[in-house]
Amino acid sequence: MRRPKGRLTAPLVRKDGQLVETTWDEALAAAAEGLGRHGGDSFGMFSCSKATNEVNYVAQKWARTVMASNNIDSCNRT
Repeated sequence: MRRPKGRLTAPLVRKDGQLVETTWDEALAAAAEGLGRHGGDSFGMFSCSKATNEVNYVAQKWARTVMASNNIDSCNRT
């Protein structure tokens, strides 16, 4: 399979200011840690009116329970 030039082929994490290839487990752990540091008032979510009600429900539930944020908006209300 031919990959487009410049396309990422492995996950990357930043170590000592440089992006280095890593495993998916380490990349997902780093992402989870980063999201955990920035919950509450520093996080906001905007959902789309083209998404289903179920998708919007799960999105707001995730923002409230996982990210501890009530900063949720949607273009559904306009």
